[in-house]
Amino acid sequence: MKKLSVVAIALSTLVAGHVMAADASVAKTREQVRAEVIAAQRSGDLVADGQTGAKFNQVFPAQYAQPVAVQGKTRAEVKAELAEAIRTGDIVADGATGAKANELAPAQYAAARADKSANTVAVGKTRAEVKAELAEAIRTGDIVADGATGAKANELFPAQYEAQPVLAGKSRDEVRAELVQSRRANGG
Repeated sequence: MKKLSVVAIALSTLVAGHVMAADASVAKTREQVRAEVIAAQRSGDLVADGQTGAKFNQVFPAQYAQPVAVQGKTRAEVKAELAEAIRTGDIVADGATGAKANELAPAQYAAARADKSANTVAVGKTRAEVKAELAEAIRTGDIVADGATGAKANELFPAQYEAQPVLAGKSRDEVRAELVQSRRANGG
């Protein structure tokens, strides 16, 4: 009985295989199969390691072109973006460090930054305020004198700069309040 069922299963499998092969939508010509194999070889879509199932394009990704994601931008849009990046210096100039051109030579791209920020309101200090702060820093020695260590001039040459007096910073009312509290505490 078991032999008959095994033979029946084998015969039904064989017949099902022939029926599927006879289906025109499933069948491929020799040329189609060959073209698919060549395309898989080019893309690295064949199994390289039988144990892990990793494909060639996974094992050796540098040897195969990576699929390109479509951004949906036209050629004209990309060219316009490139021209704007070149104009503003927002393009990588040093491949080793990844520094952009406007970071390496900011003076060359100042006009482009000014055009870009023409519609924004500047928040911060005026030129006069910055100049006054710089003059005060130079006078007190509170300016970096050694770029390697970051030491300030008044730290490197303390004799050249007078010590800044420490002010208590209390108002007249605060002093009076302390005096009253001190008298109460001392019984006076």
